[in-house]
Amino acid sequence: MFNSRDIKQFKEKGIGKNKVNEQINLFKKGIPYVNLVKAARIKDGIKSINDELLNYYSGKYESAGNQVKIKFIPASGAASRMFKALYEFNSTYLKSDYDYKILKSDAYKQVRIFFENIQKFAFYNDLKTRLADKNENIEQLTRKNNYKVILNVLLNARELNYGELPKGLLKFHRYGNSCRTAVEEHMVEGAMYSKNNDGTVKIHFTVSHEHIILFEELIEKVKDKYEAEYKVKFDISYSIQKSSTDTIAVDLNNNPFRNEDDNIFFRPGGHGALIENLNEIDADIVFVKNIDNVLPDSMKGITQTYKKVLAGMLLVYQEKIFNYLNILESASVIQYSILDEMNDFISDELCVLHGNKRINSDPSDLKKYLFRILNRPIRVCGMVKNEGEPGGGPFWVKNADGNTSLQIVEISQINKKDFEQNAIINSSTHFNPVDIVCGIKDYKGVKFNLLKFIDPKSGIISKKTKEGRPLKALELPGLWNGAMSDWSTMFISVPISTFNPVKTVNDLLKPEHQQ
Repeated sequence: MFNSRDIKQFKEKGIGKNKVNEQINLFKKGIPYVNLVKAARIKDGIKSINDELLNYYSGKYESAGNQVKIKFIPASGAASRMFKALYEFNSTYLKSDYDYKILKSDAYKQVRIFFENIQKFAFYNDLKTRLADKNENIEQLTRKNNYKVILNVLLNARELNYGELPKGLLKFHRYGNSCRTAVEEHMVEGAMYSKNNDGTVKIHFTVSHEHIILFEELIEKVKDKYEAEYKVKFDISYSIQKSSTDTIAVDLNNNPFRNEDDNIFFRPGGHGALIENLNEIDADIVFVKNIDNVLPDSMKGITQTYKKVLAGMLLVYQEKIFNYLNILESASVIQYSILDEMNDFISDELCVLHGNKRINSDPSDLKKYLFRILNRPIRVCGMVKNEGEPGGGPFWVKNADGNTSLQIVEISQINKKDFEQNAIINSSTHFNPVDIVCGIKDYKGVKFNLLKFIDPKSGIISKKTKEGRPLKALELPGLWNGAMSDWSTMFISVPISTFNPVKTVNDLLKPEHQQ
């Protein structure tokens, strides 16, 4: 199937031939749907936090010792989808003879909202200044419905280029005469809850190769100001999604898809590839949060509180798990009652149910089982009450090893044509806002190899086109679902006010994003 030129291409990308063959076999065999047992709900997989526990967990975090903390922020995606409605309108507006009345149609409601509220966006003054440099007045252009000039300056690569820049570099919030980008908001947020004992705030951004210099320039420009204001030192690091995590594309017959130059076509493996980046992080506590889920200062308090709660809960459960592991390793003889206690902890607190319900016939087998289940990376995940359509989120899942455990599941992993599975989706009460705190070191303080805890069969196969030809693409197991499938997982219900992502540009008009 592969020639010498192909093998050279694999080596240049850092991908082994066996890995390529494994991916092709996935295309041939297909990826099985997740087997949902039930939706995770309050007191049935999702823990609720009262005021007493809130104070206890946040206090536990605040009184922690020398644990090294870091924020891990996936930030490589371009903002083009934020401006999808504007792009579509711009294409229609420029190619037709319609006048501004086109905006009155329901199809362009979001565009109409954008222009009616354009002065409320944090980037408005930049847009106004750039237009003034061209002897254009933004107020006059808006009154005359001359949107072509405005959109050109906002989106064009030679102008503000907002459509192609990563979200992290866009101005999100206005504070009087100054504004902050999403990156800056993450810096401020980090200073509020993830400062280390030496006063440093460690933040790691995963970025694309073409944008890393822009990130470095922005942070170099603003770092001194925020260090002085919050009395911290920022330690900012970056990584790029590895080319070795790209996945092969195939044609509809599951043969390698080749470009016109006869090279095999590889595609980025999706955010699941970032488990490789996370695996290189050296820290005791890792906060994982998406780049666009940030709020202005007036709303940061609730986020700060619940970040401390999640981290405090991680430390409490980690302490107990480490104690159990030390007992299992060091004690030659362990009372069965202690083994029984550990088994109950795994099922009741970590929500891992063994396929045989209980291993109690052979203490030696039980010890091995307990050690294997307890000696894993740990994550505590905030879950938000679902106030809209049911979708991906926290579920009890039957795994390939026969165990049932808590998993974050994407809707695309579920067979919605199956009546019972669809009923489980519709019964779900919470969704995943990507609000995760991770413990990635074992009971001896040694970093786990996170690549050993991935479910390789939990990726997604989708149909795409390239150069007008159909192909099948493979996404790797998602960062917070398949890539963390074999982690110890706990879910906590957190307020929806902690979740305010910016998926479209008009999301910045919501009251939560208006200071």
